[in-house]
Amino acid sequence: MKTTLKPILKKQNLLHDLPEAHLDLLAGCAANARFERGDYMFRIDEPAEEFYLIRQGRVALELPRTRKETAVVQTVDENSLLGWSWLVAPYRWHFSARVMEPVLALRFDGKCLRAKAEKDHELGYELYRRFLGVVAERLNETLPQVVGLYR
Repeated sequence: MKTTLKPILKKQNLLHDLPEAHLDLLAGCAANARFERGDYMFRIDEPAEEFYLIRQGRVALELPRTRKETAVVQTVDENSLLGWSWLVAPYRWHFSARVMEPVLALRFDGKCLRAKAEKDHELGYELYRRFLGVVAERLNETLPQVVGLYR
């Protein structure tokens, strides 16, 4: 078990009040990740097999505007969740995520967490509850930009 990640998980807004047992389960599916400026953490329509908690840096969420041009619809930075598509079938990304400032993150294996949530329904409930709040917030923030792209 990756117990060294547990103190980091406790500092994350999304997870700080989870029970210890759930933090242990999350830590077992997590690893540190690093990305450099210009890297794509994921691209639209690719399989969504993970999510990230950004510890440092900044990431742009992009949608295609034309075949050669993208538009930034939102940015995500320190202590933020990045990626919810791993939680909802068909498990494909709805945006691309391009690093604007070097990123240190925790990467969570989505398949690992889905399997643990199947066995521990309380964990599954907590994940869905917390992620749904983030999805609703992001949708409210992003919708005006997305509508503006196609006018």
